[in-house]
Amino acid sequence: MKLRSAVTLVTGAASGIGRSTVLSFVQKGAARVYACDVNEEGLASLAKEAGSAVVVKPLDVSKRAAWKTLAAEVHEAHGALDVLVNNAGVGLSGGILDTPLEDWDWVVSINLWGVIYGCHFFAPKMVEAKKGQIVNISSVFGFFGPPGVAGYVTTKFGVLGLSESMRGELAPFNVGVSTICPGLVSTNIVKETRYHGEAAQKTRTKVVGMYEKKNYSPDNVGQAIVGAVERNQAVVPVTPEAWALYYAKRAMPNLSGPLGRLVRKQSQ
Repeated sequence: MKLRSAVTLVTGAASGIGRSTVLSFVQKGAARVYACDVNEEGLASLAKEAGSAVVVKPLDVSKRAAWKTLAAEVHEAHGALDVLVNNAGVGLSGGILDTPLEDWDWVVSINLWGVIYGCHFFAPKMVEAKKGQIVNISSVFGFFGPPGVAGYVTTKFGVLGLSESMRGELAPFNVGVSTICPGLVSTNIVKETRYHGEAAQKTRTKVVGMYEKKNYSPDNVGQAIVGAVERNQAVVPVTPEAWALYYAKRAMPNLSGPLGRLVRKQSQ
């Protein structure tokens, strides 16, 4: 896909990976980028930096009605999107024994339903137009499920599976689907994660420290997203540890249990 003059929509755009993605598309010459988030202050800051190509839209991705309204507005103004990036997400730490159902509702409503809604409301017009690319943000935990993060893993495995199914379904209509799977990336999500379990505060402190020490820029993920759109890539791990675990899981699936326990031990 050629991104010059493309119409793009990015969720979770006020900070981190979403913000970097918006700026990457602007640098590529996108005609219009809809930047969506619940953080209106962050959106205002992004608009000042990005310029007139960016249109900011407050959006709670867990709300079906909000998606429907936004899709109607975008379609009336531009027709089918060229690119949809379902990036908005939240973090949840805790195993099946620790996590309350209220937080299961919360993480699934944003990380999984938020992606489903985006695809539901924008994919049909892309199919009609026989063009477009959908990018769904999963995680290294979309193909590798260590203990202690059951809710988060569930949503990210779901995003990867949804994307794989959609890729086959939409390919005959010239609509591509890509899944991005980052590892440790320096964003606010880890600080805003909800932590559960006996060692919740200790886990939080250690995990935040790991991310800060790694200091992997979200700009790298934004560039990977642009590359996935240009080349219609299927699954794109980002960060060295994501690539290492991706190949380890494919080559030695029986090691996922011991590897998961080791990763969990390092974060406690």
